[in-house]
Amino acid sequence: MSISKALFHAAIFGVLVGLLTVSAAAQDFQKAYRIGQGGSVRVHNVSGDVNIRGYDGDQITVAGFREGRDANLLSVEDLSQGNGVEVKAKYPEHCNCDASIRFEVQVPRSIAYTFDHVSTASGNILVDSVTGNVEAKTASGEISISNVTGRVNAHTASGNVDVKNVSGAASARAASGNVTVSIARLEGSEAMNFSTASGDVTVRMPAELDADIEMHSMSGSIRTDFPITISEPRNGPGRSARGRVGSGARTLKISSASGSVSLLRL
Repeated sequence: MSISKALFHAAIFGVLVGLLTVSAAAQDFQKAYRIGQGGSVRVHNVSGDVNIRGYDGDQITVAGFREGRDANLLSVEDLSQGNGVEVKAKYPEHCNCDASIRFEVQVPRSIAYTFDHVSTASGNILVDSVTGNVEAKTASGEISISNVTGRVNAHTASGNVDVKNVSGAASARAASGNVTVSIARLEGSEAMNFSTASGDVTVRMPAELDADIEMHSMSGSIRTDFPITISEPRNGPGRSARGRVGSGARTLKISSASGSVSLLRL
């Protein structure tokens, strides 16, 4: 082999080793858990996304990826015990860090868990194809929840909320952003509330919806496919709609301070 070819192969080998080293360093945390039916999954983040996806395996896997200039200052604290998985992003005290952690979580899609604390202060949250009740909250970011069998409760202070193909019940709020929801199948009689201070709210429900309905918009339109009465005051802003569909098994409230609201048949 010529000297030039040997140098070329050595350079390629060095690049591959470097890439593998960077990948290993970036993955700050990885662990697998065997948690039974009814267990809990909790993820507390500060800066960075939280992604939870159902899959066909039999373990819960959690991976945390550090990102940013000061990534080496961050760590993942594992608070898991008993029948629960709980992980938390840990920053040094008084740290003005340029760093974040992205959590990637896989859970068995056929096992029911309680996702009762999925949060990040700054980042997006995604939950897809899981069984169990979900509570997700971010101060600044988007929330996307889909294909869930269970109750969903989602809240963002700044960003859009998209909840779709839920079998159960849901509530969703945004301080600034659009709220879009579709319920494939309603279960139980829990109250549902969908609201935003600035943005549109669009809710799609099964045709056999059974609820006492209240809709409000201060500066937007109201649209509904269900037989309820829409009213508009003669003086002043605002529109509202009220009515009962079926026996009124649950309350359903939809509101926007600055935007339009819609209640449509799925």
